[in-house]
Amino acid sequence: MTLRPVGPDDAEGLYELMSDPEVRRFTGSHLEPDLEGAKTWYAGRAAHDDRLDLAIVADGEYVGEVVLNELDADNLSCSLRIALIGARAFGKGYGSEAITLVLDHAFGATPLHRVSLEVFSYNARARHVYEKLGFVQEGVLRESLRWAGEWHDTLVMAVLRSEWAAARGWPARSETLA
Repeated sequence: MTLRPVGPDDAEGLYELMSDPEVRRFTGSHLEPDLEGAKTWYAGRAAHDDRLDLAIVADGEYVGEVVLNELDADNLSCSLRIALIGARAFGKGYGSEAITLVLDHAFGATPLHRVSLEVFSYNARARHVYEKLGFVQEGVLRESLRWAGEWHDTLVMAVLRSEWAAARGWPARSETLA
């Protein structure tokens, strides 16, 4: 599995990802998939210097995306989101590997101190992966998602540079902007 910047050639993969009902439920996406919109979205990602949008590629095929976004440069934090293409990508370790690579980059090559994410309470598989990788639940946004007529909580989780470094056996490092 490899990560690379997303581009217009990945739009069909993004469209397939967002067309999968299970993926839409896990991401809480109420938007209707739109191939032209996906092409426009991926074509413009490289122009943003406050985020990192990466395609997850396995055996030469797009299987999802992992994104660092919502950069808060003053507080050295950002958000992480990940989506896999569906049944053909679930349960193969792509998510764990992609997140590990992105966090190694975030905490090894940038001054970031904190990476957070949100996950819906019914997504036990994702919560398990995040916890296994060192994310800690910090809070709950109660009944923040209405899906199929029912309310669901959003769990807020984060991992800190010091926690990631300790788990990876890295030496302590200063958090100053270069």
